[in-house]
Amino acid sequence: QVQLVESGGGLVQAGGSTRLSCVASGSIFSIGAMGWYRQAPGKQRELVARSTNDGAATYADSVKGRFTISRDNSKITAYLQMNALKPEDTAVYYCAAWRRMVLDPGYWGQGTQVTVSS
Repeated sequence: QVQLVESGGGLVQAGGSTRLSCVASGSIFSIGAMGWYRQAPGKQRELVARSTNDGAATYADSVKGRFTISRDNSKITAYLQMNALKPEDTAVYYCAAWRRMVLDPGYWGQGTQVTVSS
């Protein structure tokens, strides 16, 4: 099993920045990728960014050029740097981890609220 603990987020003004962190523990050797999803009220959860162990990163079109995902050398911590925030970025952000060779996330964090005020 893998446990994910997020930190960061909160209230940010439009145009501002914030950074989310996610620390993995447990069977970290089984992790092939880490990333972030978000869910706004009344909307489906969507993938925001994902980073594989070899450093390949993918982003939702809506955040490209504004958000950056990174991981530390040990690959147990993932970060999401969020710049040029917009009110439509307001959501609960969830850290996710994928087991190797598995398409869907198998592990989830508890979620952290990011609210962008206009």
